[in-house]
Amino acid sequence: MNCRHCETPLRHPFLDLGHAPPSNAYLTDADLHRPERYYPLRLWVCERCWLVQTEDYADAGELFDADYAYFSSTSSSWLAHARSYAECMRETLSLGAGSLVIEVASNDGYLLRNFVAVGVPCLGIEPTASTADAAECLGIPVLREFFGEALGHRLAEEGRQADLLLGNNVFAHVPDINDFSRGLKAALKPDGTLTLEFPHLLRLIELVQFDTVYHEHFSYLSLYSAQRILEAAGLRIHDVEELGTHGGSLRIHASHPDDSRGVSGAVAAILQAEEQAGLRDLATYQSFQARADRLKDDLLGFLLEQKRAGRRVAAYGAAAKGNTILNYAGIKPDLLPCVFDAAPSKQGKYLPGSHVPIRPPQALDEVRPELLLILPWNIADEVMAQNERIRQWGGRFVTAVPRLEVK
Repeated sequence: MNCRHCETPLRHPFLDLGHAPPSNAYLTDADLHRPERYYPLRLWVCERCWLVQTEDYADAGELFDADYAYFSSTSSSWLAHARSYAECMRETLSLGAGSLVIEVASNDGYLLRNFVAVGVPCLGIEPTASTADAAECLGIPVLREFFGEALGHRLAEEGRQADLLLGNNVFAHVPDINDFSRGLKAALKPDGTLTLEFPHLLRLIELVQFDTVYHEHFSYLSLYSAQRILEAAGLRIHDVEELGTHGGSLRIHASHPDDSRGVSGAVAAILQAEEQAGLRDLATYQSFQARADRLKDDLLGFLLEQKRAGRRVAAYGAAAKGNTILNYAGIKPDLLPCVFDAAPSKQGKYLPGSHVPIRPPQALDEVRPELLLILPWNIADEVMAQNERIRQWGGRFVTAVPRLEVK
Protein backbone atom coordinates (compact mmCIF):
# COMPACT_ATOMS: atom_id res chain seq x y z
CA MET A 1 0.00 0.00 0.00
CA ASN A 2 1.15 3.54 -0.79
CA CYS A 3 0.39 6.68 1.22
CA ARG A 4 -3.01 8.14 0.41
CA HIS A 5 -1.49 11.58 0.07
CA CYS A 6 2.08 11.42 -1.22
CA GLU A 7 2.21 7.87 -2.69
CA THR A 8 5.23 6.87 -0.61
CA PRO A 9 5.26 3.10 0.04
CA LEU A 10 4.08 2.43 3.60
CA ARG A 11 6.62 0.40 5.57
CA HIS A 12 5.95 1.34 9.20
CA PRO A 13 2.98 -0.08 11.17
CA PHE A 14 1.51 2.13 13.90
CA LEU A 15 -1.32 0.04 15.38
CA ASP A 16 -2.85 -3.38 14.72
CA LEU A 17 -6.29 -3.98 16.25
CA GLY A 18 -6.91 -7.28 14.50
CA HIS A 19 -10.20 -7.66 12.64
CA ALA A 20 -13.39 -5.73 13.40
CA PRO A 21 -16.78 -5.02 11.83
CA PRO A 22 -17.63 -1.49 10.65
CA SER A 23 -18.11 0.54 13.82
CA ASN A 24 -21.54 1.95 12.98
CA ALA A 25 -22.99 -1.27 11.48
CA TYR A 26 -25.51 -1.84 14.30
CA LEU A 27 -27.36 -5.13 14.14
CA THR A 28 -31.04 -6.09 14.29
CA ASP A 29 -32.40 -9.34 15.71
CA ALA A 30 -32.46 -10.77 12.19
CA ASP A 31 -28.82 -9.75 11.62
CA LEU A 32 -27.72 -11.92 14.53
CA HIS A 33 -28.56 -14.98 12.42
CA ARG A 34 -26.48 -13.87 9.44
CA PRO A 35 -22.72 -13.74 8.84
CA GLU A 36 -21.14 -10.47 9.99
CA ARG A 37 -18.59 -8.52 7.93
CA TYR A 38 -15.14 -8.10 9.48
CA TYR A 39 -12.18 -6.20 8.06
CA PRO A 40 -8.57 -5.83 9.21
CA LEU A 41 -8.16 -2.71 11.35
CA ARG A 42 -4.55 -1.61 11.01
CA LEU A 43 -2.81 1.76 10.87
CA TRP A 44 0.39 2.74 9.09
CA VAL A 45 2.43 5.93 9.25
CA CYS A 46 4.02 7.56 6.22
CA GLU A 47 7.66 8.46 6.86
CA ARG A 48 7.54 11.27 4.29
CA CYS A 49 4.38 13.31 5.07
CA TRP A 50 3.63 11.68 8.48
CA LEU A 51 0.02 10.92 7.62
CA VAL A 52 -1.32 8.06 9.75
CA GLN A 53 -3.83 5.99 7.80
CA THR A 54 -5.84 2.79 7.78
CA GLU A 55 -4.86 -0.14 5.66
CA ASP A 56 -7.12 -0.28 2.58
CA TYR A 57 -9.95 -2.79 2.90
CA ALA A 58 -13.39 -1.26 3.42
CA ASP A 59 -14.79 1.33 1.02
CA ALA A 60 -16.85 4.38 1.95
CA GLY A 61 -20.04 3.10 0.30
CA GLU A 62 -20.16 0.19 2.72
CA LEU A 63 -19.40 2.34 5.76
CA PHE A 64 -21.79 5.22 5.08
CA ASP A 65 -24.96 3.51 3.90
CA ALA A 66 -28.63 4.52 3.89
CA ASP A 67 -29.15 3.25 7.45
CA TYR A 68 -26.17 5.10 8.94
CA ALA A 69 -27.00 5.36 12.65
CA TYR A 70 -24.85 8.26 13.90
CA PHE A 71 -26.93 11.41 14.47
CA SER A 72 -24.92 14.42 15.66
CA SER A 73 -27.87 16.01 17.44
CA THR A 74 -27.98 13.25 20.07
CA SER A 75 -25.28 15.02 22.12
CA SER A 76 -26.32 18.27 23.83
CA SER A 77 -22.69 19.33 24.26
CA TRP A 78 -22.04 18.86 20.54
CA LEU A 79 -25.12 20.95 19.73
CA ALA A 80 -23.78 23.72 21.98
CA HIS A 81 -20.39 23.47 20.28
CA ALA A 82 -22.01 23.87 16.85
CA ARG A 83 -24.18 26.79 17.99
CA SER A 84 -21.18 28.65 19.40
CA TYR A 85 -19.20 28.10 16.19
CA ALA A 86 -22.07 29.32 14.00
CA GLU A 87 -22.53 32.49 16.04
CA CYS A 88 -18.81 33.25 15.99
CA MET A 89 -18.39 32.70 12.26
CA ARG A 90 -21.51 34.71 11.39
CA GLU A 91 -20.16 37.69 13.31
CA THR A 92 -16.52 37.34 12.22
CA LEU A 93 -17.33 36.95 8.51
CA SER A 94 -20.42 39.24 8.53
CA LEU A 95 -22.56 36.50 7.01
CA GLY A 96 -26.05 37.51 5.96
CA ALA A 97 -28.83 36.96 3.44
CA GLY A 98 -26.43 37.38 0.52
CA SER A 99 -23.94 34.80 1.80
CA LEU A 100 -23.72 31.05 1.32
CA VAL A 101 -22.61 28.53 3.94
CA ILE A 102 -21.84 25.01 2.76
CA GLU A 103 -21.20 22.14 5.15
CA VAL A 104 -19.65 18.93 3.89
CA ALA A 105 -20.99 15.93 5.83
CA SER A 106 -23.84 17.96 7.30
CA ASN A 107 -25.35 14.91 9.04
CA ASP A 108 -28.77 15.66 10.56
CA GLY A 109 -28.51 19.45 10.31
CA TYR A 110 -27.08 19.83 13.83
CA LEU A 111 -25.00 22.88 12.73
CA LEU A 112 -26.66 24.41 9.68
CA ARG A 113 -29.92 24.79 11.61
CA ASN A 114 -28.23 27.73 13.36
CA PHE A 115 -27.72 29.54 10.05
CA VAL A 116 -31.26 28.74 8.88
CA ALA A 117 -32.60 30.29 12.08
CA VAL A 118 -31.01 33.68 11.28
CA GLY A 119 -31.73 33.72 7.55
CA VAL A 120 -28.26 32.85 6.22
CA PRO A 121 -28.57 30.66 3.07
CA CYS A 122 -26.92 27.29 3.44
CA LEU A 123 -26.43 23.97 1.73
CA GLY A 124 -25.68 20.61 3.27
CA ILE A 125 -23.80 17.84 1.50
CA GLU A 126 -24.59 14.47 3.07
CA PRO A 127 -24.57 11.03 1.41
CA THR A 128 -26.42 9.09 4.13
CA ALA A 129 -30.18 9.12 3.59
CA SER A 130 -31.16 8.68 7.24
CA THR A 131 -29.41 11.84 8.41
CA ALA A 132 -30.18 13.84 5.25
CA ASP A 133 -33.90 13.20 5.82
CA ALA A 134 -33.61 14.66 9.32
CA ALA A 135 -31.81 17.76 8.02
CA GLU A 136 -34.39 18.40 5.32
CA CYS A 137 -37.12 18.32 7.97
CA LEU A 138 -35.36 21.35 9.50
CA GLY A 139 -35.58 23.28 6.23
CA ILE A 140 -31.98 22.64 5.19
CA PRO A 141 -31.39 21.92 1.49
CA VAL A 142 -29.20 18.83 1.11
CA LEU A 143 -27.24 17.31 -1.76
CA ARG A 144 -27.17 13.56 -1.15
CA GLU A 145 -23.72 12.87 -2.54
CA PHE A 146 -20.18 12.13 -1.50
CA PHE A 147 -18.06 15.25 -1.80
CA GLY A 148 -15.01 15.44 -4.02
CA GLU A 149 -13.33 17.40 -6.78
CA ALA A 150 -16.08 16.78 -9.37
CA LEU A 151 -18.82 18.07 -7.05
CA GLY A 152 -16.69 21.05 -6.02
CA HIS A 153 -16.27 22.11 -9.65
CA ARG A 154 -19.98 21.55 -10.33
CA LEU A 155 -20.92 23.86 -7.46
CA ALA A 156 -18.53 26.49 -8.81
CA GLU A 157 -20.01 26.24 -12.31
CA GLU A 158 -23.49 26.66 -10.83
CA GLY A 159 -22.40 29.84 -9.03
CA ARG A 160 -22.65 28.18 -5.62
CA GLN A 161 -19.20 28.78 -4.16
CA ALA A 162 -19.16 29.22 -0.39
CA ASP A 163 -18.39 32.28 1.70
CA LEU A 164 -17.96 29.79 4.53
CA LEU A 165 -17.15 26.17 3.67
CA LEU A 166 -16.89 23.84 6.62
CA GLY A 167 -16.40 20.23 7.53
CA ASN A 168 -16.56 18.94 11.09
CA ASN A 169 -15.07 15.48 11.56
CA VAL A 170 -15.14 14.62 7.86
CA PHE A 171 -11.56 15.31 6.75
CA ALA A 172 -10.45 12.11 8.49
CA HIS A 173 -13.36 10.16 6.99
CA VAL A 174 -12.57 10.40 3.27
CA PRO A 175 -10.69 7.61 1.44
CA ASP A 176 -9.28 9.95 -1.25
CA ILE A 177 -8.14 12.92 0.80
CA ASN A 178 -6.41 14.61 -2.17
CA ASP A 179 -9.55 14.53 -4.34
CA PHE A 180 -11.58 15.81 -1.37
CA SER A 181 -9.15 18.68 -0.78
CA ARG A 182 -9.22 19.72 -4.44
CA GLY A 183 -13.01 19.78 -4.15
CA LEU A 184 -12.74 22.16 -1.20
CA LYS A 185 -10.51 24.43 -3.28
CA ALA A 186 -13.05 24.50 -6.12
CA ALA A 187 -16.09 25.13 -3.90
CA LEU A 188 -14.57 28.04 -1.97
CA LYS A 189 -15.16 31.64 -3.09
CA PRO A 190 -12.03 33.66 -3.95
CA ASP A 191 -12.29 35.47 -0.60
CA GLY A 192 -14.04 32.64 1.23
CA THR A 193 -13.09 30.86 4.46
CA LEU A 194 -12.68 27.13 4.94
CA THR A 195 -12.76 25.57 8.40
CA LEU A 196 -12.12 21.91 9.13
CA GLU A 197 -12.29 20.21 12.51
CA PHE A 198 -10.64 16.87 13.12
CA PRO A 199 -9.22 14.93 16.08
CA HIS A 200 -5.59 15.88 16.68
CA LEU A 201 -3.11 13.03 16.24
CA LEU A 202 -0.99 14.59 18.97
CA ARG A 203 -3.76 14.01 21.55
CA LEU A 204 -4.46 10.50 20.26
CA ILE A 205 -0.84 9.55 20.92
CA GLU A 206 -0.43 11.44 24.21
CA LEU A 207 -3.66 10.07 25.74
CA VAL A 208 -3.60 6.60 24.15
CA GLN A 209 -6.92 7.24 22.41
CA PHE A 210 -6.63 4.08 20.33
CA ASP A 211 -10.39 3.53 20.48
CA THR A 212 -10.85 6.47 18.10
CA VAL A 213 -9.45 4.16 15.43
CA TYR A 214 -12.08 2.58 13.19
CA HIS A 215 -12.67 1.94 9.52
CA GLU A 216 -14.58 5.17 8.93
CA HIS A 217 -11.49 7.11 10.02
CA PHE A 218 -9.24 6.65 7.02
CA SER A 219 -6.75 9.32 8.19
CA TYR A 220 -5.33 10.49 11.55
CA LEU A 221 -4.11 14.02 11.15
CA SER A 222 -1.51 16.28 12.66
CA LEU A 223 -1.41 19.94 11.70
CA TYR A 224 1.78 19.15 9.78
CA SER A 225 0.14 16.49 7.59
CA ALA A 226 -3.06 18.54 7.12
CA GLN A 227 -1.02 21.53 6.02
CA ARG A 228 0.86 19.47 3.44
CA ILE A 229 -2.36 17.98 2.05
CA LEU A 230 -4.17 21.32 1.74
CA GLU A 231 -1.16 23.10 0.27
CA ALA A 232 -0.92 20.43 -2.42
CA ALA A 233 -4.55 21.22 -3.29
CA GLY A 234 -3.89 24.97 -3.50
CA LEU A 235 -5.13 26.06 -0.07
CA ARG A 236 -3.31 27.82 2.77
CA ILE A 237 -3.89 27.41 6.51
CA HIS A 238 -3.91 30.89 8.03
CA ASP A 239 -5.10 30.06 11.55
CA VAL A 240 -5.70 27.11 13.87
CA GLU A 241 -7.52 26.58 17.15
CA GLU A 242 -7.13 23.81 19.70
CA LEU A 243 -10.50 22.42 20.84
CA GLY A 244 -11.52 20.10 23.65
CA THR A 245 -13.97 18.12 21.49
CA HIS A 246 -13.42 14.42 20.80
CA GLY A 247 -10.60 14.25 23.30
CA GLY A 248 -8.66 17.07 21.66
CA SER A 249 -9.23 18.43 18.16
CA LEU A 250 -7.94 21.09 15.81
CA ARG A 251 -10.02 23.59 13.90
CA ILE A 252 -8.02 24.91 10.98
CA HIS A 253 -8.97 28.07 9.09
CA ALA A 254 -7.85 28.08 5.46
CA SER A 255 -8.16 30.26 2.37
CA HIS A 256 -6.80 30.65 -1.13
CA PRO A 257 -3.05 31.46 -1.27
CA ASP A 258 -3.63 35.05 -2.47
CA ASP A 259 -5.97 35.85 0.44
CA SER A 260 -4.86 39.00 2.29
CA ARG A 261 -5.15 37.50 5.79
CA GLY A 262 -1.83 36.89 7.52
CA VAL A 263 -0.83 33.60 9.12
CA SER A 264 -1.53 33.40 12.85
CA GLY A 265 1.28 32.60 15.26
CA ALA A 266 -0.79 29.67 16.48
CA VAL A 267 0.12 27.75 13.32
CA ALA A 268 3.86 27.83 14.04
CA ALA A 269 3.28 27.15 17.74
CA ILE A 270 1.31 23.94 17.16
CA LEU A 271 3.71 22.74 14.47
CA GLN A 272 6.53 23.20 16.98
CA ALA A 273 4.59 21.37 19.72
CA GLU A 274 4.03 18.44 17.37
CA GLU A 275 7.72 18.23 16.50
CA GLN A 276 8.74 18.39 20.16
CA ALA A 277 6.28 15.58 20.95
CA GLY A 278 7.97 13.36 18.36
CA LEU A 279 5.34 13.37 15.64
CA ARG A 280 8.11 13.33 13.03
CA ASP A 281 10.06 10.57 14.76
CA LEU A 282 9.34 6.91 13.94
CA ALA A 283 10.08 5.83 17.52
CA THR A 284 6.93 7.66 18.69
CA TYR A 285 4.78 5.51 16.45
CA GLN A 286 6.62 2.26 17.07
CA SER A 287 5.97 2.41 20.82
CA PHE A 288 2.22 3.02 20.60
CA GLN A 289 1.01 -0.59 20.19
CA ALA A 290 2.27 -1.63 23.63
CA ARG A 291 0.60 1.37 25.27
CA ALA A 292 -2.74 0.53 23.62
CA ASP A 293 -2.46 -3.11 24.65
CA ARG A 294 -1.93 -2.16 28.30
CA LEU A 295 -5.06 -0.03 28.31
CA LYS A 296 -7.10 -2.80 26.67
CA ASP A 297 -5.80 -5.37 29.17
CA ASP A 298 -6.69 -3.09 32.09
CA LEU A 299 -10.33 -2.83 30.96
CA LEU A 300 -10.70 -6.54 30.29
CA GLY A 301 -9.17 -7.40 33.67
CA PHE A 302 -11.46 -4.93 35.43
CA LEU A 303 -14.61 -6.39 33.87
CA LEU A 304 -13.52 -9.95 34.69
CA GLU A 305 -12.97 -8.88 38.30
CA GLN A 306 -16.48 -7.37 38.49
CA LYS A 307 -18.03 -10.52 37.06
CA ARG A 308 -16.28 -12.72 39.65
CA ALA A 309 -17.43 -10.35 42.40
CA GLY A 310 -21.05 -10.54 41.16
CA ARG A 311 -21.38 -6.80 40.53
CA ARG A 312 -23.92 -5.45 38.04
CA VAL A 313 -22.10 -3.70 35.19
CA ALA A 314 -23.49 -1.92 32.13
CA ALA A 315 -22.24 0.62 29.61
CA TYR A 316 -23.47 3.98 28.39
CA GLY A 317 -23.14 5.25 24.83
CA ALA A 318 -23.29 2.94 21.80
CA ALA A 319 -20.42 4.89 20.28
CA ALA A 320 -18.04 3.90 17.50
CA LYS A 321 -15.06 4.28 19.86
CA GLY A 322 -16.74 1.89 22.27
CA ASN A 323 -17.11 -0.69 19.53
CA THR A 324 -13.39 -0.48 18.80
CA ILE A 325 -12.29 -1.18 22.36
CA LEU A 326 -14.91 -3.86 23.03
CA ASN A 327 -14.05 -5.78 19.87
CA TYR A 328 -10.31 -5.51 20.38
CA ALA A 329 -10.66 -6.74 23.96
CA GLY A 330 -13.10 -9.51 22.97
CA ILE A 331 -15.73 -8.23 25.42
CA LYS A 332 -19.17 -9.86 25.02
CA PRO A 333 -22.53 -9.67 26.88
CA ASP A 334 -21.26 -12.05 29.58
CA LEU A 335 -19.05 -9.20 30.82
CA LEU A 336 -21.19 -6.28 29.64
CA PRO A 337 -24.86 -7.27 29.50
CA CYS A 338 -26.19 -4.08 27.92
CA VAL A 339 -25.42 -0.53 26.80
CA PHE A 340 -27.75 2.46 27.15
CA ASP A 341 -27.99 5.07 24.41
CA ALA A 342 -30.21 8.11 23.82
CA ALA A 343 -30.35 7.74 20.02
CA PRO A 344 -33.65 6.12 18.93
CA SER A 345 -31.87 4.94 15.75
CA LYS A 346 -29.72 2.58 17.87
CA GLN A 347 -32.18 1.43 20.54
CA GLY A 348 -33.36 -2.16 20.19
CA LYS A 349 -30.30 -3.08 18.13
CA TYR A 350 -26.96 -4.65 19.01
CA LEU A 351 -23.38 -3.41 18.94
CA PRO A 352 -21.44 -4.79 15.97
CA GLY A 353 -19.08 -7.62 16.84
CA SER A 354 -19.76 -7.78 20.58
CA HIS A 355 -23.55 -8.11 20.12
CA VAL A 356 -24.22 -6.18 23.33
CA PRO A 357 -27.91 -5.11 23.29
CA ILE A 358 -28.69 -1.37 23.16
CA ARG A 359 -31.39 -0.08 25.50
CA PRO A 360 -32.91 3.37 26.10
CA PRO A 361 -31.58 5.42 29.05
CA GLN A 362 -34.88 5.01 30.89
CA ALA A 363 -34.01 1.32 31.40
CA LEU A 364 -31.21 2.37 33.78
CA ASP A 365 -33.75 2.40 36.62
CA GLU A 366 -34.71 -1.18 35.82
CA VAL A 367 -31.15 -2.55 35.52
CA ARG A 368 -29.69 -0.40 38.33
CA PRO A 369 -26.03 -1.05 37.47
CA GLU A 370 -23.46 -0.70 40.21
CA LEU A 371 -20.86 0.33 37.62
CA LEU A 372 -21.64 2.24 34.42
CA LEU A 373 -18.85 2.20 31.84
CA ILE A 374 -18.97 5.39 29.73
CA LEU A 375 -17.78 4.35 26.27
CA PRO A 376 -17.81 7.86 24.71
CA TRP A 377 -15.36 9.19 27.29
CA ASN A 378 -15.12 12.49 25.40
CA ILE A 379 -18.59 13.43 26.72
CA ALA A 380 -18.20 11.80 30.14
CA ASP A 381 -19.16 14.97 32.02
CA GLU A 382 -22.38 15.26 30.02
CA VAL A 383 -23.24 11.60 30.56
CA MET A 384 -22.58 11.76 34.31
CA ALA A 385 -24.69 14.90 34.69
CA GLN A 386 -27.61 13.33 32.82
CA ASN A 387 -27.45 10.06 34.77
CA GLU A 388 -26.46 11.24 38.24
CA ARG A 389 -29.41 9.29 39.66
CA ILE A 390 -27.41 6.03 39.59
CA ARG A 391 -25.64 7.26 42.72
CA GLN A 392 -28.95 6.84 44.58
CA TRP A 393 -28.41 3.07 44.54
CA GLY A 394 -24.65 3.31 45.01
CA GLY A 395 -23.80 3.30 41.31
CA ARG A 396 -20.49 4.69 40.06
CA PHE A 397 -19.17 5.71 36.66
CA VAL A 398 -16.16 4.18 34.90
CA THR A 399 -14.01 5.44 32.02
CA ALA A 400 -11.28 3.41 30.31
CA VAL A 401 -9.40 6.12 28.36
CA PRO A 402 -6.81 7.58 28.87
CA ARG A 403 -6.67 5.30 31.94
CA LEU A 404 -9.09 3.10 33.83
CA GLU A 405 -10.86 5.29 36.38
CA VAL A 406 -13.85 4.76 38.68
CA LYS A 407 -15.68 7.99 39.50
